[in-house]
Amino acid sequence: MNTEQNVDLTPFNTLALPVQAARYQKITAPEQLTEPELSNDKRFILGGGSNLVLTGNFAGLVLHMAIPGKRLVKEDNTAWYIEAGAGEDWHDFVQWTLQQGWPGLENLSLIPGMVGAAPIQNIGAYGLEVCERLHSLNAWDFEKREFIALDADQCRFAYRDSLFKQQGWHLSGRMAITSVIFRLPKAWVANCRYADVANELAAQQIATPSPQDVANAIVAVRQRKLPDPASIPNAGSFFHNPLLDSDRAATLVAKHPGLPSYPQPDGRVKLAAGWLIEQAGWKGKKLGPVGMYEKQALVLVNHGGATGADVRRTMAAVQAAVKARFDVNLTPEPIFL
Repeated sequence: MNTEQNVDLTPFNTLALPVQAARYQKITAPEQLTEPELSNDKRFILGGGSNLVLTGNFAGLVLHMAIPGKRLVKEDNTAWYIEAGAGEDWHDFVQWTLQQGWPGLENLSLIPGMVGAAPIQNIGAYGLEVCERLHSLNAWDFEKREFIALDADQCRFAYRDSLFKQQGWHLSGRMAITSVIFRLPKAWVANCRYADVANELAAQQIATPSPQDVANAIVAVRQRKLPDPASIPNAGSFFHNPLLDSDRAATLVAKHPGLPSYPQPDGRVKLAAGWLIEQAGWKGKKLGPVGMYEKQALVLVNHGGATGADVRRTMAAVQAAVKARFDVNLTPEPIFL
């Protein structure tokens, strides 16, 4: 296998940060991962680059996952089981499932990235996390040199977290997810509990939405709020929505009545990071070439010519402002490499 040398990664990260990889290999089939030479170097597993901050040149091997394929594995009385290759575009895959008549992922419409990265971050939006639909996944273990399968319980999912992040495999490159199998229940119920989604459907005068209606509403909401990385480089939502214990959250909401808050099953309360950032004065504000998006304060954008150091500087300034105003710590979502 002839890997490419000194490859520019600017086109492969949605923040358009200019760095190079010493070695680069595009992976289009699981069998490629078994090549011994891929095990002999520092590795990073790259998907769509939409949740990534590149802080400098990478002196190792970047494996760019581009394994295609999507199919119905089986179905039973309760669900469809759908497999997708790690290199499938996430939004395209969601739309394809809806076209086939297999709903259940529509609330995750228009999230950038690839299928293989979805479990690592446990992506979520508008009242749904991917762990609620994931049945199992397949991966290549570089250390054991074997293909493995993990079910949802083994992935140890939490809010924007998984076994892959807990073990540091998202940075060490030990595991390369090759495909993911989703369980989509046949007993479908529209999930429209987020106000933005409900308001969009109401504006369209849709009282009883179909799965495609929900998807279309979420796409419309996201397109209004979020910049297209092709036009304005960004990494999507940049900070986790903070989780606080119920008493502390109640105190904050009482002091700031407009603060959106969402009770969680474990008793904690999720706060809207975007609202906190906006109230701290950072919506549309820039620090050098990096700032928070004028239409959605949660999104960090590159206005041109930014480096990883610029991103870190703006991130720290936003965190400090929110801490000073609300005594709440914000944690970044993206992986820093």
